Amino acid sequence: MASQMIVTDLDRTLLRSDKTISGYTAQVLWRCHEKGIKIVFATARPKRTVRQFCLDVPVDALILHNGAVVYAEGQLLASYGIDSDVKNRILLSIGHDHPEVTLSVEIDNIFYANFDVPTAGDPTQFIKADFSHLPDRPADKIIVGVSGMDDISLYGQYLPDDLYIEMNDGKLGFILNRKATKWNAIKTVAGHFGIANSEVVAFGDDYNDIGMLQNCGMGVAVANALNDAKAAADFICDQNDKDGVARWLEENVLQDCRK
Repeated sequence: MASQMIVTDLDRTLLRSDKTISGYTAQVLWRCHEKGIKIVFATARPKRTVRQFCLDVPVDALILHNGAVVYAEGQLLASYGIDSDVKNRILLSIGHDHPEVTLSVEIDNIFYANFDVPTAGDPTQFIKADFSHLPDRPADKIIVGVSGMDDISLYGQYLPDDLYIEMNDGKLGFILNRKATKWNAIKTVAGHFGIANSEVVAFGDDYNDIGMLQNCGMGVAVANALNDAKAAADFICDQNDKDGVARWLEENVLQDCRK
């Protein structure tokens, strides 16, 4: 069945190591879009750090914070946060028991952290905090610095049953609502556009991509992906620094459109 929707992770998948989208990759995605194929970014990033890439590529939907926030055509389709009192309890408890650990939280597109934060861009979007006076608002995600899977298990003990923690990039633990997954968000976006899950092709590289690689019509892992992500995929494309996503699309999706 022909692909009607392309879902791609950003870091270490679509983006090169210098955090850019090559001109060739942008051109291929534009060509797919002109064929009527929907383009979706699915990332752990917040909206403020994704906007720049939407200038290069025609993006129909955004899956942010691993699926905690979902937009399509500028419309908020879903939001699965961490309740305000729960996020406060988790941050204060982990910070008390493990004062050496780096902790941060995303609330309403603002990043609060217990360490020095970047000053590039709008400084009001990055705030150093001890978490004792956070806004009374749900969090999109909590981020814990980790050194391995043992830490994931350790911090998982602080979570209620409706939250989970997942390794990302080998050095971060993302605490999220259990409904906040890329695969769950893809189903929401596909339903919005009237596209069958079998008509979706997904690209990824990390643990948080495994669900969509396994369950979409076609799952494609980049060559630089984790072994677990590769095992979940139907295909392996070239690495991110060699435009693997775009080359696979040109050979497999755009070729099909010509038939």
